[in-house]
Amino acid sequence: MAKVEMKLLGTSAGPGVPAFFCECPACREARTNPAAARTRSTALLTIDDKRVLIDASPDLRVQLCREGVVDIDSVFLTHWHHDHYAGLGELEYYLRLKEKDRRLPIYLPPGYLEEFAAVFHRLVEIVDLREWRYEHTYGLEGVSLTPLRANHGITTAGFLIEAGKKLAYFPDTSGLPDATLAKVKGVDYLVCDATFYGENWYPDTHMTLAGAIELGKSVGAGETILTHLSMHYSIPLTVEQLKGELARFNGVLAGYDGMNIEL
Repeated sequence: MAKVEMKLLGTSAGPGVPAFFCECPACREARTNPAAARTRSTALLTIDDKRVLIDASPDLRVQLCREGVVDIDSVFLTHWHHDHYAGLGELEYYLRLKEKDRRLPIYLPPGYLEEFAAVFHRLVEIVDLREWRYEHTYGLEGVSLTPLRANHGITTAGFLIEAGKKLAYFPDTSGLPDATLAKVKGVDYLVCDATFYGENWYPDTHMTLAGAIELGKSVGAGETILTHLSMHYSIPLTVEQLKGELARFNGVLAGYDGMNIEL
């Protein structure tokens, strides 16, 4: 049976933690304690020796070097926002210098082929661009990956990954559409947007920590793992404070950079 793992390469919202411009308690903590720092949201699905990148944050090079990743077999993007696609440019050197005879499959949200070509024109000739389809199941070495609708203002998916266990990965969403809720009922792991602590500045596109916990309960997730954590808005929250907040809940964990989930 294949060994399947999901690694959270990055667990921050768009500004990162620390943000270069921020002096809140969470950012001050992250500057003095590397364990409290967070890079932007990216995940890596590993199936034996195959590696599927989910999103490509601006911190991608640092993330891959940190985890000792030397090969990528395919890429799936949840959506076309800078903090989730900007790292794709890092793959040019990998493809031109190491994988000269292979066009890397990159699955984009529907309707973004022209945007990709405008931003990454040097990549177009060396990648295999495709568009994922909602609710179409992609077979990956015996593991299935299915894009499901998320609520994020633009065309956005989360991914249901089914191996020995089921994992739903929704780093950017405001709740879930009814059809998606039905698909993720009873998952072993819900990795979920928990951008805000306190007031939700963007309730149509993101979730709060409390909302993510409630969503995990409503779908009956075995474990709810919080990701896309800003830590500094709307109310700054240090790692110690976050741990204290979550101690009241069973089956809720704060994701962190490098966290590994076995499937």
